[in-house]
Amino acid sequence: MAKVMIMDHPLIQHKLTFLRDEKTASREFRSLVSEIAMLMCYEATRDLPLKEVETKTPLCTAKTKVLAGKKLAFVPILRAGLGMVDGVLSLVPSARVGHIGLYRDHDTLMPVEYYCKLPADIEKREVIVLDPMLATGGSAIDAITQIKTRNPQCIKFMCIIAAPEGLEALQKAHPDVDIYVGALDDCLNDVGYIMPGLGDAGDRIFGTK
Repeated sequence: MAKVMIMDHPLIQHKLTFLRDEKTASREFRSLVSEIAMLMCYEATRDLPLKEVETKTPLCTAKTKVLAGKKLAFVPILRAGLGMVDGVLSLVPSARVGHIGLYRDHDTLMPVEYYCKLPADIEKREVIVLDPMLATGGSAIDAITQIKTRNPQCIKFMCIIAAPEGLEALQKAHPDVDIYVGALDDCLNDVGYIMPGLGDAGDRIFGTK
């Protein structure tokens, strides 16, 4: 079974409080999502492979380290996952970005795919899938299933808030995928929203209701 990391960093927990607040406007909400994604990405990239190189400093030549291989690809699940992209790219600007478009049918709560565009060399990269919310888990499961057909080096999933039901479903469907969570909430309500959650992340990021 792959690992699940629930973040406990004080800065993440502090920013999550303002992210949840119903009075937080879209501009600040977008900034908070980006900042939290950057902090989470620091932990999610802890095990990236390194290689040794020689670097000439002003004083001498030193043996130093750089990232090895083709590095990373970030794949946000549209549309809310777009809110996390700037934050993670601020840490790894050389990463490629793919996109998977899914929306949740409000009657069945199942994901419906409408778009998929991934980097051509994704099989040489480690992939981190981005989505602020892990509710039922359907969208994340479907997105990861699609990415696996392209045989990347490995896949990780990163979300800001998760419901226990979605986390369990994702672990069961993809036991080989490491999962990074900003906060694990209480449950889903009867219409599939995370409680206490923060409402609809996409609407709050983009100011649509």
